Amino acid sequence: MGLKIRLARGGSKKRPYYRIVVAEERAPRDGKFIEKVGTYNPMLAKDSEQRIQLVEERVKYWLGQGAQATDRVHRFLASVNLTEKREVPEQTSKHLQSERTKMKVQEREDKRNTAKEAMEAEKAAAEEAMKAEKEAPAEEAKEAEKEAPAEEAKEEKPTE
Repeated sequence: MGLKIRLARGGSKKRPYYRIVVAEERAPRDGKFIEKVGTYNPMLAKDSEQRIQLVEERVKYWLGQGAQATDRVHRFLASVNLTEKREVPEQTSKHLQSERTKMKVQEREDKRNTAKEAMEAEKAAAEEAMKAEKEAPAEEAKEAEKEAPAEEAKEEKPTE
């Protein structure tokens, strides 16, 4: 008979409330248990003292009797220094990208960069064309003004 220190859910829908209980491994989650050793209310703030309440003497007793805490309960017990914190295992290399995927990603980035450079070049060319169009009429107007007074002066002489 294996014993577990685990959570048994209570409370209504969308308002969870848990009892921390000692139960047999094979017993249902919310079923028969041996002893209630604490409570956990996830609806309270994380810094609230009433969020996790434990009867430390009874938890120590059951741990001494060979009861194993589930992962969540083990975290609670570690937070009040009843057990040691478990180390988080490092991920294996399976979470890393394969060489083929890396190549595909690199190719995709290269295509984006070349397309981006082409768009920037087109934009710069369009801006230069706009500037040239704006400057051309201004230059033509200046040239026309220079020519116009000279023509007026020529026309005035014969009239005198």
